[in-house]
Amino acid sequence: MLNWDAAWNVRPYGESQLSVSYRQPGVVLTDRRFTVPLDHDDPAGETIELFAREAVASDKAGAELPWLVYLQGGPGFGANRFIGRPAWLGRALEEFRVLLLDQRGTGASTPANRQTLPLRGGPAEQADYLTHFRADSIVRDCEAIRPQLTGGAPWTVLGQSFGGFCATHYLSAAPEGLSAALITGGLPSLDAHADDVYRAAYPRIERKVAAHYARYPQDVERARRIAEHLLRHETVLPNGYRLTVEAFQSLGIVLGGGEGSHRLHYLLEDAFVRTPSGPALSDAFQEEVQTALSYAGHPLYALVHEAIYGQDERPTAWSAERVRAEFPQFDAAKTLAGDGPLLFTGESVHPWTFDCDPALRPLRETADLLAARTDWTPLYDKERLAANEVPVAAAVYHDDMYVDADHSLATARAIRGLRTWVTDEFEHDGVRAGGPRVLDRLLALSRDEV
Repeated sequence: MLNWDAAWNVRPYGESQLSVSYRQPGVVLTDRRFTVPLDHDDPAGETIELFAREAVASDKAGAELPWLVYLQGGPGFGANRFIGRPAWLGRALEEFRVLLLDQRGTGASTPANRQTLPLRGGPAEQADYLTHFRADSIVRDCEAIRPQLTGGAPWTVLGQSFGGFCATHYLSAAPEGLSAALITGGLPSLDAHADDVYRAAYPRIERKVAAHYARYPQDVERARRIAEHLLRHETVLPNGYRLTVEAFQSLGIVLGGGEGSHRLHYLLEDAFVRTPSGPALSDAFQEEVQTALSYAGHPLYALVHEAIYGQDERPTAWSAERVRAEFPQFDAAKTLAGDGPLLFTGESVHPWTFDCDPALRPLRETADLLAARTDWTPLYDKERLAANEVPVAAAVYHDDMYVDADHSLATARAIRGLRTWVTDEFEHDGVRAGGPRVLDRLLALSRDEV
């Protein structure tokens, strides 16, 4: 019989576990596992496991190649599960050996969710544990595994969204580990509090919603009808998710992607079905909504989303919820009392998020404790960034719904030698939607080839 306790044990810190290689079209993949300290300031203490997938072009599998490590957006998402060489990966494989890292707590790395966090103890112990899941710990993970893969040579980092926040911290904390830093949709403010982030965010979100309704004017009435139904009827989706009107509004998170407006339109167009009891939200609509809103696959996004902005003694204190009150146009009940369009929201986590989602409900007190913390350490070293010598290039999307362009450009000016590509050709997901073009442009900028 399998001993599960033994099966979950990991090797001593620094020792890479058995790797497995296999092929997909045009690429050789190798699954790798590493053991790192939970707290890098206590290397002899508790350890966790990291999973990463190495990718190399089939015709270069035996070649000596420089490494590129990819840091996924989030927080809380594992690295892309590519099939073959799509999007930016094909361009990267022309010259790099790529490491797709599942950041701590995500993907196939040691998980942090409602099932595993109770192993830590109560909410206070869980919150203490989760303080080790920010950009600073992720960068120290990278530095712990880099010598095992590169023999000590620096590597290139490609950071998408929150991965760009991590790359910016990398430049602050361990620039000697980098040969170049490429950032797409992820240059953070170096000193903004979460309140500043959301005060800048809500007007951008409102613009995205206005653009959606301009494209699909029929969705104004559809969204209002759904919201009115939710205000009158308690709605629980098949997975146990409580679909309140505020939760419905949060579907606007998709508007930050290149195809998001079209996806939202198709979701809204067939929301209702006739039943013997009258109109009801269709099973198909409910299935799509619960898939879009559930945090079961990425609970860390909700748990530490505001903590990624914590850098001083001020608590984040459910910033998105507090700041939302400054923008009454997002109040659905007030909107429905008149005849205006319902505003969607996005890229924000609220206390009610934990009440609605069954994957998060057991973690509500843990989230409250994280929101109340006042001991966050700074993530960015302005003096070191001002003296930066690492080649850096960043794509800044002109009206990015998730990351404020003005904040990003201010940071770009603060990092010595950073070159920007400001574009409105793509939304926040440009590195995926743009195929090889975005990575190709960033590489050229970092090498002074354009």
